[in-house]
Amino acid sequence: MHYLYIDPGTGSMLFTILIGVAGAGFYAVRNLVMKLRFRLSGGKQEKVSKNKIPIVIFTDSKRYWNLFEPICDEFEKRKTKLVYMTASEDDPAFKKQYQYIECQYTGAGNRTFAKLNLLNAGIVLSSTPGLDVYQWKRSKDVDWYVHIPHAASDITMYRMFGIDYYDAILTTGQYQIDQVRALEAVRKLPAKETCVVGLPYLDIMAKRLEAAPPLPPHERTVLLAPSWGKSAIFSRFGGRIIDALHKTGYHIIVRPHPQSFISEKEQMEKLMQEYPESSWLEWNRDNDNFEVLRRADLLISDFSGVIFDFTLVYDKPVIYTETAYDKAPYDCCWLKDETWTFTVLPKIGMPLREEDLNDMKVRIDQCLEDQHFAEARRQARDEAWQCRGHGAENVAEYLIKKQQQLYS
Repeated sequence: MHYLYIDPGTGSMLFTILIGVAGAGFYAVRNLVMKLRFRLSGGKQEKVSKNKIPIVIFTDSKRYWNLFEPICDEFEKRKTKLVYMTASEDDPAFKKQYQYIECQYTGAGNRTFAKLNLLNAGIVLSSTPGLDVYQWKRSKDVDWYVHIPHAASDITMYRMFGIDYYDAILTTGQYQIDQVRALEAVRKLPAKETCVVGLPYLDIMAKRLEAAPPLPPHERTVLLAPSWGKSAIFSRFGGRIIDALHKTGYHIIVRPHPQSFISEKEQMEKLMQEYPESSWLEWNRDNDNFEVLRRADLLISDFSGVIFDFTLVYDKPVIYTETAYDKAPYDCCWLKDETWTFTVLPKIGMPLREEDLNDMKVRIDQCLEDQHFAEARRQARDEAWQCRGHGAENVAEYLIKKQQQLYS
């Protein structure tokens, strides 16, 4: 009966799709009931209870504080109360001296989800994908879930069903809204509320860069900052790419994705042992990537969102690896059109092929000297980082108006 055999990987994906389709059906029915109740009540939600928190921000990691800090600061400036919930006990938020922002530690692991799944709140804003897919379930006492991306890149590059069960999506550009609509169409989901707000942390990064003093003279510096997973740089090249960079004679900074130290722990430990810090090599794990991006003359990455931090804010060239990106686990596999990321990468940088490892110095020098990438970076900036300078203001405005709309 071998013809009935399904390998574990395919079986797992099929099971995920079946669960997702079933969940989409449930969500559609639930959404219909909610709309019906909304209309029967005269177009307004029931009055908010005394115990209900009006607006909550949830983050699963302190590494997203750069996204949420400007939003919290905006609420503080408006003297509007907000609860910031974080799964990181050492989140930088706890060091802030806020008067109107209450910072809460949700606990580690399942304690976080236990708290979120019973949360009593009006609106929850989060950059965490997978709501109502894995451990994090929609609470019956939360009225509105809002997703905000943490990078100016495709919103379809989350793991499958990453944004399906949010009520609203705040985007960095119109192209992300187009992707949301495409996913809704193919999955027969009700339309979510969408709004282009920009990206608050890029606004702050740009202001910091403008105010920063000029860099002192330094040797040419290359930043290697890959994503994680089977399609990322280290999974494909391993330590060979560090060997190749060593031969350039340039100063090399390696900044792995934080998730690599969780999901690819053995691989990272092996690489750091084989390539310890030295005069030419440093490993960077700073929570704030501002300074390391400022120091680098060129970035080498794959499909990581850091590419767009580097090109859109710092206006510097990139080399990206032509990895065999496996779309199967991600939302983008449902869509016919190529992802925005892989469409724009050839315009703003040079590809890195297997054969280029033999002479990385030539490739790096070519990329740094080629001037035609500058115009492409400008176009990408206009597409992916709209409402520049007003991201936090727009997010706060949306959340406050939505809260008023729900309970007025």
